[in-house]
Amino acid sequence: MIVHFAIFLCTLVAMEGVGFLAHKYVMHGWGWFLHRSHHEPHLGVVETNDVYLLVLALVAITLIVLGNAGHDPLQWIGAGVAAFGILYVVIHDGVVHRHWPARPKPRHPYLRRLYQAHLMHHAVKGRRNSVSFGFLYAPPVHELKRQLREMRDSEARVEDGRQGDFLDEARG
Repeated sequence: MIVHFAIFLCTLVAMEGVGFLAHKYVMHGWGWFLHRSHHEPHLGVVETNDVYLLVLALVAITLIVLGNAGHDPLQWIGAGVAAFGILYVVIHDGVVHRHWPARPKPRHPYLRRLYQAHLMHHAVKGRRNSVSFGFLYAPPVHELKRQLREMRDSEARVEDGRQGDFLDEARG
C-alpha cells in the first residue's frame, strides 16, 4: 500500500517536469498549431489546445486499465497522471484562467504567484520568448520579469542590427 502511494506521488511530482517540457518544446514548438488557441481570445468553452488534455486523459486511462489487467504499478502511475490532469483543470482553467462560472481571485501566495506567472507567460505574443512553462510551479515573479526584460532587450538589439544591415545595403 505504501509503495503504491509512493508511486502515485512520484508520478504526480514527475508530471510537473513532463508538463514543463511538453509545454516548452511541444506546445511552443511543433505542436503550436494546437496550442495557439490558448494564446488567442476565443468565444467558446472548448479550444484546440484541449486536445493535449484529452491525450493526457487517454494516457492515464490506458495506464490504469493496463494496471488493472495485471501490470500493477501502471495503475498507480496512471492515477498520478490523472491527478495531475485534475489539478491542471482546477488550478489552471479554474483559478488562473477563470473558465468557470465562479471566478475565484487567487488570494493564497502560491496561487497568486501561479496566476501572475501565467499572465507573464501570456504577455508575449506568439510562441517564442515566453517564460514560465510549468503548471503547478512558477519561478518567483521578479525572476520572470527579469527574463522578460532580457528577452525584450535582446529582441530590440537583434531588430536594431537588422535595421542597420538594411541601411548598409541601401547605402550600397
